[in-house]
Amino acid sequence: MNPKTDGGRSHSVGRLVPSELAQRIITEAYEIVVVLERDGVVRLATVHEDQPVRSHVGVWVGQDFRSTLTIESVEKFDAQLALMSEGAALRPVELNHRGEAIPEFPVSYRFHALPEEGRVLLLGRDLRPIAEMQQQLIQSQLSLEQDYEERRQFETRYRVLMEGTRTAVIFVSVATGRIIDANRAAAQILGTEAEDLVGAAFAQEFEGRRRGELTEALTSSAVSSSLLPVDLTVRRVRRRVVLYPSLFRAAGERLLLCRLERFDLSEPAPDALADRLSAFYHDGIDAIAFVDPTGIVEAANEAFLSLVDSPHGGAVTGRPIADFLTRGVLDARVLLDTSQRTGFLRAYSARIVGLSGAQVPVEISATFLKDNAKPQVVLVMRDASRLEVARRSGVAVTESSVRSVMDLVGSASLKDIVAETTDVVEKLCISTALELTRNNRMAAADLLGLSRQSLYVKLRKFEMIETDHDAED
Repeated sequence: MNPKTDGGRSHSVGRLVPSELAQRIITEAYEIVVVLERDGVVRLATVHEDQPVRSHVGVWVGQDFRSTLTIESVEKFDAQLALMSEGAALRPVELNHRGEAIPEFPVSYRFHALPEEGRVLLLGRDLRPIAEMQQQLIQSQLSLEQDYEERRQFETRYRVLMEGTRTAVIFVSVATGRIIDANRAAAQILGTEAEDLVGAAFAQEFEGRRRGELTEALTSSAVSSSLLPVDLTVRRVRRRVVLYPSLFRAAGERLLLCRLERFDLSEPAPDALADRLSAFYHDGIDAIAFVDPTGIVEAANEAFLSLVDSPHGGAVTGRPIADFLTRGVLDARVLLDTSQRTGFLRAYSARIVGLSGAQVPVEISATFLKDNAKPQVVLVMRDASRLEVARRSGVAVTESSVRSVMDLVGSASLKDIVAETTDVVEKLCISTALELTRNNRMAAADLLGLSRQSLYVKLRKFEMIETDHDAED
C-alpha cells in the first residue's frame, strides 16, 4: 500500500483501516477474490454470496489456478504474471474459467503483488451479466434487422402490386379524409399524377362533395350488405366514375380501400338474352337450383322454395341437395356424377321432400356448367304429381300394349304369360337404371332397391353381363 499525505503527516492505509474491514470492502467490491502462491497454486478463493458459481470456486483452493482456465486463458494468465515480475503497469485482463458441471464464464481480473512471500492477489469482476446483456443486444439487433428486411420485402411486393395492377386503387383515411396512397391507374382516371394525390383531400377530386359527406357516404356503402357503389364526377376531367369502397383497420386507424372504375366501363352493354333468362329463373314455374360439384345448394329460385316449403332462400342455400331428396345421397350421387361425367341428365324421376316433410314426385334434368369460373350443376325440377296419378289409374296403358298381352291368351298358360310379362318389365327397369347410373351397378342396385348380388343374378338371367362389362363397382 502507498502512504497518503494529509495535513503534512504521512499515514498508512493499513493503520487507518482494520484488516477485517479492508477484506470486507474488497469482497463487496469484487465478486471473486483469489490469492495465489508463486507457482500459481490457489491459497485463498472467496466469492460473493450472490454468485451462482460460489460452490465451484470454493474447490479451487490447493489447485493450480491454470487448471480452472481455458487453454487460451492460460497463455494470457502466464503473460500477465511475466509482466508483473518485470514491474510493468498492469491492466485488467479477461480470463475464461471452465468447470465440469458449469459452462464457461468470463471474469475480469486485476493483478496485485502482495509483499508476503511473493504472493499474487487477483480481484475479479464477473462479466457474465455484461456478456448476457451483450447477447441480448445482439439478438435484439438481429431481430430488428430481420423485421426491417421483412418490412422492405413487404413494401416492395406492395409497391409492385400497386403499380402492376390495372385496377385503380386509392387508400383513404377515414379520420382525415385524405389520400394515403394511390396507384398510377387511379391517377390516370383522376387526371393527375400519383405523387400529387398522396396527402390531398379525397373529396376535392370530385365535384359537389364535401370531405365529411363523402367519407360518410363511402363508409356507409362499405358496411352495407348491398355493396352499392358510389357514383361521382371527377373534377379535373369531368368524367363520371363509380367507387367500390372497402373498410378495414390497420395499426388502429380505419382506412378505406376505394376501387375506381369509369362509368362507361362499369356498366355492361344490355343483354336481351341474359334479361330473358333472368326473368325465366325468377318467374318460371319450374324449380331451379344451382349446386356446386359436391352437391351444396348455392342458389334457388322462388319455384324451388315453394316446392320445398321454404319461407326464404337462407333456409335452403348452403345445405346439401340430398337433404331435399327422399333417397338422399343415392339420388344426389346419380344426378351429380352422371351430369359431371356426361354433361347432362334427362328426366330423372325422384321425390322432393320439403321442410314440412311433405313429398312431391318430380322429374329432374341436370346440366353441368363446366366452362364457368366456378363449375356448377343446374337442376331443373318439374312437378310430376299428375303423371304419377295417371300411371296409377292406368291411363298410360295403351290399347296396343293390352292387345299384345291378349294375343298370348290361348297360346300359353296364365302363369307363363305373367312370368314373361314380369321378365320384360324387370329387364326394362334394370336397363333404365343402368342407363341412368351410367352402368354403375352399385348405384343401379340401390336405385332398384336390390342387393348387388341380386342385381348380378338378374343380369346373368337376361344375358346383360356381356354388354355391361365396363361397369364400375
